[in-house]
Amino acid sequence: MGKRLIVQRRGRGGSNFRAPRHKRKGKVKHRYTKKGEDVTCGTIKELTHESGRGTPLARVKFEDGTEQWALVPEGAFIGQRIEYGSKASLKLGNTLPLRQIPEGTPVFNLEGVPGDGGKFVRSSGTYATILTHSADKTMVRFPSSKVREFNPNCRATIGVVSGGGRTDKPFMKAGNVHHLTKAKSWHWPHVRGVAMNAAFHPHGGGSHQHVGGPSSVPRTAPPGQKVGLIAPRRTGRRQRK
Repeated sequence: MGKRLIVQRRGRGGSNFRAPRHKRKGKVKHRYTKKGEDVTCGTIKELTHESGRGTPLARVKFEDGTEQWALVPEGAFIGQRIEYGSKASLKLGNTLPLRQIPEGTPVFNLEGVPGDGGKFVRSSGTYATILTHSADKTMVRFPSSKVREFNPNCRATIGVVSGGGRTDKPFMKAGNVHHLTKAKSWHWPHVRGVAMNAAFHPHGGGSHQHVGGPSSVPRTAPPGQKVGLIAPRRTGRRQRK
């Protein structure tokens, strides 16, 4: 009898697969703007690293004495004054509703729903571009070139997320990958299923390494069978046009 698959053990929720959230600095989101408040100003007091995050964080202190963590744009510095609100100026690091941002401006940390604090374009070195405005929607192009419409009242920060070029540096040794995957709770190293015995994986066994059949499985497959291409939209090599 074989052992449980990695997908089964991960889904069970053991301590080996839980992200070390106790190392996080705190929630990173846009400041909540009070009703009737047009602009809220703050100052960057510290730039620091957070375990498991590729971009630096800024500790922002606001005029009312409260502090909050925020994503840092390229070019930000300690002592920089940043603004939140519909009347904020169009400067690097300021956060405004999409309807107030001109077309062609690079932005990041977009809200999916007005007031959720920012959900999209948060990875280091990324930015989205404002394409067009209309009365009830704003079209935004993502780093993947996908175009999506947003509520014009959704907020975003002007600039490019700092930390660009982070992936250009090679790891050089396995120990560096080990520490990265521990911080992010990734599964590493990853052993191919075809390299295992038949008792340990549905793709294992055989006189040579091959899957032995279609690797597509339905979304409703049980954990011991849910390996390979899970509910794929398409398979095979993409045809050139």
